[in-house]
Amino acid sequence: VAERLPINVPGRYYVDGTCIDCGLCPQLAPGLFARDDAGATSYVARQPETEEEEAMAREALESCPTETIGND
Repeated sequence: VAERLPINVPGRYYVDGTCIDCGLCPQLAPGLFARDDAGATSYVARQPETEEEEAMAREALESCPTETIGND
């Protein structure tokens, strides 16, 4: 939580400063996660609103190779 990136939208899911910008989370959950080319990182662009989106966000969290995605 301490390394939570300020570019994330407010809410439960977030990306922290350990992101290596592999691009996996925007690929698994497009619209929820996006890439910030200027910052060379991914971030949460929108929090999930439906069960399907929640499942996509959870898959991204569980698949992240650096365990960068949090859901507090």
